[in-house]
Amino acid sequence: MIVYQSTKSKFLDDHDNLDIEEVIAHGYLQRTGRYAPDAEMRSWKASLSEMAKVLRDRDIAEDVGVGIEFGIPQSAKRIDFILSGQAESGSPNLIIVELKQWSQAALTDKDGIILARRGGSAPPTEGTHPSYQAWSYATLLEGFNEAVYDHGVALSPCAYLHNYVRDDIIDNARYDAYTQKAPLFLKGEEERRRLREFIKKHVRRGDNGELIYQIENGRIRPSKALVDSLSGMLKGNREFVLIDDQKVAFETAVSAGKRASEDRKQVVIVQGGPGTGKSVIAINLLNHLSKLGLVCQYVSKNAAPRAVFKAKLTGSFKTNAIDNLFKGSGAFTTTEPNAFDALIVDEAHRLNEKSGLYGNLGENQIKEIIQSAKCAIFFVDDDQLVTLSDIGHSRELERWASQLGAEVTRLQLASQFRCNGSDGYIAWLNNMLGIGEVADELVSDFDFDFRVVDSPNELHRLIEDKNAANNRSRVVAGYCWDWVSKKHPERNDIVIPEHGYARKWNLSQDSSLWIVAPNSINEVGCIHTCQGLELDYVGVIIGPDLVARSGQMTVNPEARSSNDRSIRGWRSAMRRDPDATRERLDQVIRNTYKTLMTRGMRGCYVYCADPETQSHFKRRLEQP
Repeated sequence: MIVYQSTKSKFLDDHDNLDIEEVIAHGYLQRTGRYAPDAEMRSWKASLSEMAKVLRDRDIAEDVGVGIEFGIPQSAKRIDFILSGQAESGSPNLIIVELKQWSQAALTDKDGIILARRGGSAPPTEGTHPSYQAWSYATLLEGFNEAVYDHGVALSPCAYLHNYVRDDIIDNARYDAYTQKAPLFLKGEEERRRLREFIKKHVRRGDNGELIYQIENGRIRPSKALVDSLSGMLKGNREFVLIDDQKVAFETAVSAGKRASEDRKQVVIVQGGPGTGKSVIAINLLNHLSKLGLVCQYVSKNAAPRAVFKAKLTGSFKTNAIDNLFKGSGAFTTTEPNAFDALIVDEAHRLNEKSGLYGNLGENQIKEIIQSAKCAIFFVDDDQLVTLSDIGHSRELERWASQLGAEVTRLQLASQFRCNGSDGYIAWLNNMLGIGEVADELVSDFDFDFRVVDSPNELHRLIEDKNAANNRSRVVAGYCWDWVSKKHPERNDIVIPEHGYARKWNLSQDSSLWIVAPNSINEVGCIHTCQGLELDYVGVIIGPDLVARSGQMTVNPEARSSNDRSIRGWRSAMRRDPDATRERLDQVIRNTYKTLMTRGMRGCYVYCADPETQSHFKRRLEQP
């Protein structure tokens, strides 16, 4: 979809003789069926007037193609402004311009991320740097638009912030990796001249917008270069080798993906407990289905699995071309039906009803994912629902699949490769935490390094020792301590005074990459940055939200930090429906600790903040 398409001369004529924002708004209404918001109208008026000033140069050909609000297929993203034509050599070239009205911003420690006010009077929020944004759009077109990669179209992205004066923030050296790929042009006549020179360098002759037309109508499928890149990353990587029933599930899902069509939608539900290889299958499916020429993405609610798997595949924490294959679960609220051949949803139990930062977008993530793909493949563990907003239970997946007329394939992964492959440990843990009705396993029956230690300091020392070998061990905790360091970086969060223990949460600098970041062993992780991922050894601090009383484990939601969104709103929910809320809280808290205590491949060490709970664990561990 493109809202406005013409040539330079026609665009300048429309700008000079009409209200350009009204012209764009009319095109927007025609193509989307929706009226443009007032804020967007104001943005068009200001930014397009600036672009008109830029294009008033006799050396920029009159028949250079102009496109405004070019919708990128398979996403809700739109490129603000594009110019098409030919380079000096005669080769086709497309210039991508990301337009911003910002006048100030603030640095962050995250790659490609900057803090800025992104609309009206809304408070500043973190988001991508404009140069990163322009570069990522170019990368998306290069990776998926057949008209681009088959016809050798050169893409030249840039960002134009016409209200922003250089201040060593927007143009800070930490963003060099992206400003070099997508140059940054700012406020002032000299900056405007630089942008004109950039345009003339890449588009010497016009094409009457022919290239824009070709790209708008280009077939969407992954490029060979993108597929070869992903395949090369997986090749020889033992971490992603399929074993036993993983291979069966993989081949079954591939078959469903190949036979899926708009008239024969497929939903595959793969159930499996911790360590059964759900994520390994998901990454392999992403690779294989892409090799078949299918348009697919790996989807997860939490950012951590996406960030970690991208880093493991590429060997780098930096953003790169395969980023476009990884998306959050809220990315499909406005996606066209069947836009994707396949969506591969990892940790599907974490799906939410609503999307967006404020939970105000879309209707239901399960519904939107199934609608958006000819084949939706869900990897789910019903015992890992860990927030009150998690709705991705296998029953809900099946209900929506049936309601939307999809054929359903159900698979079960039984082989357990985490926790040293010890099914006995999983059974013992379920019994210990009171999850389900299972036989009471003896500690002697499982081959797994499980210990209860006497202090959080000892716990952290043990994990630090294990981590020294290969950076694959971490300490995690229940979210029972406030995130004080968010506003006061000099202060600690997890403070246990009787042991002189004080550490920070992982939620600031390392964020989604905490589980692999080199220095994060000094911090403590939480459920949100370790679910779906694995370690060699995990140390777990059990907070006072799960306590033993009279030999029975019981939950204590009051002990959860008010900063934790996992059970936000539980008090009001208790007033509305106390029985159902109590049952849900019980499930969430027990599942949280099961998830934390099954992150380790080789061992799990535990310290309980509550003395009676600590004694209970020790007694159970010492039973013959």
